[in-house]
Amino acid sequence: MIILRGKQLIVALLGSLTVVGVTMAANVKPVNAATKKTIVNVTFKPTSQSELTDYVYNTVDPTSRDFHHYLTPTEFAAKFGQSDSYIQSFKDYLAKYHVQTKTYPGNLSLKLTATEANMRKAFNAKYVAPAKKGDYARASYKLPGKLSDQVVAVIGLYGKSPAKKTKKASSKSSQKAISSQQTALTADLPTTTTKPDTQLTGNAFSKKYGAAKFANAYQLNDLYNKGLQGQGQRIGIISYSDVRDSDLTTYWQQAGVNDNLSRIHRIYTVNTQTQAQQTLNEMLGGLQTEATVDVQAASSVAPQADIDLYVDDSNGTKTSDASSHYASFMTAIGDNQDKQISTSFSPDLEVAADWGDPSASIKQYSDAFNVMLEQAAAQGITVFRSSGDGGRTESPSAKENHGMSTSPYQVLVGGTTLPYEKIINQKVISVPTERAWGNVDATSATNLKYGIFGASGGGFSALNPTPRYQQGVSGVNTFRAINYLTFKKFKFVVNPHPHLIFGTANARNIPDISGNADVQTGYASFVSGKDMTVKMVGKKRTVVKVPTKKWMIGGGTSYTAPQMAGANAIMNSGRQTPIGFWNPQIYKFAQESDSPFTTLDGADNNNLYYTGQPGKLYNQATGLGTINFEKLYGKFDY
Repeated sequence: MIILRGKQLIVALLGSLTVVGVTMAANVKPVNAATKKTIVNVTFKPTSQSELTDYVYNTVDPTSRDFHHYLTPTEFAAKFGQSDSYIQSFKDYLAKYHVQTKTYPGNLSLKLTATEANMRKAFNAKYVAPAKKGDYARASYKLPGKLSDQVVAVIGLYGKSPAKKTKKASSKSSQKAISSQQTALTADLPTTTTKPDTQLTGNAFSKKYGAAKFANAYQLNDLYNKGLQGQGQRIGIISYSDVRDSDLTTYWQQAGVNDNLSRIHRIYTVNTQTQAQQTLNEMLGGLQTEATVDVQAASSVAPQADIDLYVDDSNGTKTSDASSHYASFMTAIGDNQDKQISTSFSPDLEVAADWGDPSASIKQYSDAFNVMLEQAAAQGITVFRSSGDGGRTESPSAKENHGMSTSPYQVLVGGTTLPYEKIINQKVISVPTERAWGNVDATSATNLKYGIFGASGGGFSALNPTPRYQQGVSGVNTFRAINYLTFKKFKFVVNPHPHLIFGTANARNIPDISGNADVQTGYASFVSGKDMTVKMVGKKRTVVKVPTKKWMIGGGTSYTAPQMAGANAIMNSGRQTPIGFWNPQIYKFAQESDSPFTTLDGADNNNLYYTGQPGKLYNQATGLGTINFEKLYGKFDY
């Protein structure tokens, strides 16, 4: 999972790829402040929140008259959206300030575009200085009462910050900045030299490094044998970066899957295609790699499905990461073409003190996201999101934290390790059966040095209560844990005296399901672009761009989430109606005698904190466990 914050990456993991503080698109030409556009999203309340939630659950309840009665966006607007007259009054008001408005289908949200000055005037936005050093600045705003009554959140609105005095940087400080930039950029490279064997091609390559490996592990081959390939389906990928066509075809041809580029459809939700391509051509980094992994993983699992890539690159605009992420999701849901959507990106953490959007509080954003995903569920769309790659702390901290959002209306996908035996750090590491992803001993020497440990994201939401489908399920809201790590001086170190911890909680439990995500048993991907390196020119160090092409073996829940979306497309390609909202269904199936899940409840299944809970159906390290897709398809097929 990639966590965005103020146009920077914070510490995140993509299996063996470690991304640390990389400034995105550092060399993209700046946009003139007078013409720079800003994009704001406004979310409205549904006409009845309780009726909407009940409807969402009813769509996947075989005993309900609304079972599989999915709505179109127009039908959703009539049933749960705000009235056309209310939406029009909002538009009329904003037009006075030259703010362009677009209503997302469903009448629950508006996308606003204007210059910074005009947007501030429309909302009477004021700059609110940070309470203390290191905090984010905020923006207050005011709307006429008749308009503000139905607003859940205003996302991405900035106040005018005071002018700052600038000092000319000395040559010494400039060299220091170059050195720091180079350290950050090179941290984006794999921490292991292991690369896939490209002498293998087609199915042999795929079995060892790709979709066939996933299919063999989780009984998806039985559906392939029925002729299900994802035909007639479209998979939405929510991404912060564009991808290169050549990277996709190189990967597809190596893996022996459908290499028709007409399968790929790009939708630019914030910037134009030209701006997004400019960013792509500047520097090969974590965002491009993440987006490429997402597309390669989903498209190879479902080789006949189309891919809709929603690109919310916002460089060159005054738009928050939270706003651009929301815009991509809302565009995909409004388009209503993708009955499965996946993302491995998060706009920030579920930590109020660190929340980066200027105008929407962390709770307002979470509420807005929940309403949006309820619309998706009412339309029969299944949403998948990676649960994270840092165990209980997506960003290194003494306190548990997870990426936004942990909404209960999506499938949060955790990570496992497939069986293997290797010598790592002069130790024999043996994993005899599939278990949760997280192993101190198997951590690379480089990551160990810097206190970075890959593990399945799991634990408890900071914002969402326990959803009704998790209530009463064995293992939910209780936990078993071992503190293998201690947080010291802004990083984790191995705890020499770990001990067992038992406890309870009352929140949305994370994840829901899991699949192979460990770099040691990971997947291949291919990416190309321009790497940054430092060369000595005389006595000066200069950052230069060097064209590069990389085959790599990676891991992380960034692979499992799009793979699950691909598997959902496979199942949907054999159905008359979409599967829709997974979670109420899968938690019910897990409690039946012929469950399609393999529960990983062993005491040694751990994500470096949460372990399995022996005898429990649910475990915070891996959720309900791994999936037998042949059985799951049969369960859904009613």
